[in-house]
Amino acid sequence: MSKFELKLPQMGESVAEATLTTWLKEVGDTIEMDEAVFEIATDKVDSEVPSEVEGVLVEKLFNVDDIVQVGQTVAIIEISGEAEVTTTTETSAAAVEEKVEDTPEVAAIESSIAVAKETVATSQDFSDSDKFYSPLVKNIAKEEGIAIAELDAITGTGKEGRVTKTDILNYVENRTAPSSNGSAAPKSAPAPQATPAAKAAPVVASAGDEVVPLSRMGKLIAQHMTASIATSAHVQSFIEVDVTNLVNWRNKNKNAFQQREGEKLTFTPIFMEAVAFAIKKFPLINISFDGESVIKKKNINIGMAAALPDGNLIVPVIKNADQLNLVGMAKVVNDLANRSRSNALKPDDIQGGTYTVTNVGTFGSVFGTPIINQPQVAILALGAIRKVPSVIETPEGDFIGIRSKMFLSHSYDHRVVNGALGGMFIKAVADYLEAWDVNREI
Repeated sequence: MSKFELKLPQMGESVAEATLTTWLKEVGDTIEMDEAVFEIATDKVDSEVPSEVEGVLVEKLFNVDDIVQVGQTVAIIEISGEAEVTTTTETSAAAVEEKVEDTPEVAAIESSIAVAKETVATSQDFSDSDKFYSPLVKNIAKEEGIAIAELDAITGTGKEGRVTKTDILNYVENRTAPSSNGSAAPKSAPAPQATPAAKAAPVVASAGDEVVPLSRMGKLIAQHMTASIATSAHVQSFIEVDVTNLVNWRNKNKNAFQQREGEKLTFTPIFMEAVAFAIKKFPLINISFDGESVIKKKNINIGMAAALPDGNLIVPVIKNADQLNLVGMAKVVNDLANRSRSNALKPDDIQGGTYTVTNVGTFGSVFGTPIINQPQVAILALGAIRKVPSVIETPEGDFIGIRSKMFLSHSYDHRVVNGALGGMFIKAVADYLEAWDVNREI
């Protein structure tokens, strides 16, 4: 019998470590090829780590809530063979099944929860501390305004006394801040830029009510959305778009497109093409704002909502969207949507977004007021396409006809995007869609 070292695989260039959240197998259990052995959590996504071999789990080298570095051996699996120890130095990120928790395509979208949380969090440098803290613990500390000395004083229950997520959340719940004379004083109000100034009243469950705890991803999303509202000055612009020509063109070409390309031709890639065009025309929509300076993004990376039935959010990102033709856009959109539904997204797939689009019309909404996905400065909501009576102007006079129309809702950060820019941008998207050539070749 030989032994195989199951290591934490590489999950993207920016991911160096993860928290072990659950063991799915116990010592002595038989493991099949590609069967998940344990779960991990990063600041970006939760993941299952599968086995690359068949065998029996003989040793677990980490406990739940321990921090594991990429490349470290997490488990030993006994297999049949001659070699003493089998190891893998590199494991493809594709071997990790991301447990992405998607959403109905609703306004508040997460392009990269970790990146956005760091943007709205209080700026701190933990490099002065001698202790090791996971990225998740650091982010919570930043959001709650916990100083380095205060964090160092928390008693950790993790391996080698490390502070776990549970430790810091328990501390935050019962936290008191030291006053100037050294005595304990009530926790000071958080900075208005990071969290809402007013704290919600406690909610009490009544007899017969069902209490359903939020998942880890759900909690992160709730924090991210609340922080975005507290950070950006949200304003909205709305415009109605006549997409009759576009609808007729798609109906005429969708079957031939699928036969030729092996891909479905939905409206989504067409909308993404229009958005990419408008961003190139108005690049000051494609920025981030850190409170003091504007960062102009070189690449146009559009995040899109991908729907799953479990109620959480994920936003895979179309990288360099302006460089794709319609066929390429359709392939990328379908690939990201399919891998979202099958929990196969990689961490890099949800990073780097510079603008976000959400389709609130998927479930019949005419329009919505989406929440900006920090650290971006704008987000577009696509309403449902409906057949409506409309006034049609002709040289011979006006008449009433049936047209396919939809609303576009544009939320933007009024700190750096004024009404003129926000309005011109959404008008550019509308003009692109209304001018769709019914004779356009695929």
